[in-house]
Amino acid sequence: MSRFLLMKYLLYILLSFAWFAPSWSQTDTFNLQEGKVVRVVLENEDTLFISDIQEVFIYPEPVFKRQRDFRRYQRLVYNLKVVYPYAKLAGVKIEEMNAHFITLRTEKKKKNYIKQVEKELFAEFEDDLKSLTITQGRLLIKLIDRETGNTSYDLVKELKGAFSAFFWQAIARLFGSNLKTNFDKEGEDYLIEQILVLIENGQL
Repeated sequence: MSRFLLMKYLLYILLSFAWFAPSWSQTDTFNLQEGKVVRVVLENEDTLFISDIQEVFIYPEPVFKRQRDFRRYQRLVYNLKVVYPYAKLAGVKIEEMNAHFITLRTEKKKKNYIKQVEKELFAEFEDDLKSLTITQGRLLIKLIDRETGNTSYDLVKELKGAFSAFFWQAIARLFGSNLKTNFDKEGEDYLIEQILVLIENGQL
């Protein structure tokens, strides 16, 4: 028997063991050489490998009538790459805070916890956030709503109270921003959504 047929036979035996092991299902996994793990499924007496591949998103190439529009698009991509990590962090922190809030029984403990988180965030990110441009700040407000499902105004109101929310909304309005801004991925923010999806998927 040739070496090729021996290897083919051995592979078939290995797949058979993977298939008939009593504790495994029809799409179970087993180890190949170099520690790689694959899934297999038996279909019409054929053993097939199953492999998950990264999802790829395809959008129409943006068309720019003027060079100025192209440069504006490039700036948007750059600004989103700057602020997106902070929006993701906001989403993570909100989830962490909500989970911890459940364990706190008094308003005093909740307020102390908010102050603690606020202090930690300022210590770590104050300099970075101060360096954001007004445009980047406006984008961050939108992305916070995208990542948390709440506008920045709602988050401030919930965590710091209505007066603080009103105060910071007034400050934001002075700089041409609005803490009540929602993220509209199907409307005016459709291009931002496309860019973010490509960034998230490592395509941009």
